[in-house]
Amino acid sequence: MPIRTLLLTALAPAIWGSSYIVTTTFLPGHSPLVVALLRALPAGLLLLVLVRQLPPLSLWPKLLVLGALNFSLFWTLLFLSAYRLPGGVAATLGAVQPLIVVFLSAVLLKTQVRTVAVAAALLSIAGVALLVLTPAAKLDTLGVLAGLGGALSMAAGVVLTRKWQPPVPPLTFTAWQLTAGGLLLAPVALWMVPEMPVFTAANILGLAYMSLIGGALTYILWFRGLARIDLSQVSLLGVLSPLSAVILGWLLLGQTLTPNQMLGALLALFSLWLGQARLPWRRRSTANPAE
Repeated sequence: MPIRTLLLTALAPAIWGSSYIVTTTFLPGHSPLVVALLRALPAGLLLLVLVRQLPPLSLWPKLLVLGALNFSLFWTLLFLSAYRLPGGVAATLGAVQPLIVVFLSAVLLKTQVRTVAVAAALLSIAGVALLVLTPAAKLDTLGVLAGLGGALSMAAGVVLTRKWQPPVPPLTFTAWQLTAGGLLLAPVALWMVPEMPVFTAANILGLAYMSLIGGALTYILWFRGLARIDLSQVSLLGVLSPLSAVILGWLLLGQTLTPNQMLGALLALFSLWLGQARLPWRRRSTANPAE
């Protein structure tokens, strides 16, 4: 059923919202490149062992592009913006991703730019801004560029994942992309950070969570949803990431919720409802084994 697919896909960004707390609590001060590498490669190799299927050589160029966009480039920029910007600023910059997806889909997939999709994307940006921005938020040029670059990278990865979807299950496709992303990161991380840092037990726990739960599990659900749901709809689910981050901060860190944040949460959820209720559902043929 579409609602089941939607709920399973929504779990991914809801879990990603915990990355803000995990990064700052368990992995403070670590190189974004190293964290991204250790999040992607172990998860990809583990999934490869499970699926026992290597991609054909002809598919590797596309996999390297997808691995870069969805993982190596996106995660590096994500961690860089998280370290250099307040979480609210980083989350707001990331919220432009659904809007980028709408227009990239029109260019690369020849989809129609619907007014309701643009409106829902703009409302989601406004909702996230109210939810997470504070008057004391400071801007850092490199952090802002990293945040916008991360949003563009993820949006391009979302669209090209749909465009280049091979006839394999989501588990296999996730294993291939994670491994490709990790392999791309390895030489860059070794060059930029020649001495691997020493990790504490807390660091290892954080990395295990980010790799297995925040990486492997969530991206299996995410890529499954990308194969079945209209891209403008699935990209709007990203508002659940900052929303869950705020809720977790309230529950676990004792942070307070202001009226502006509650208004932002309602606006973000309304944008999500608007996109899901007003846009047509699109599913590929169930004969495709990728689904």
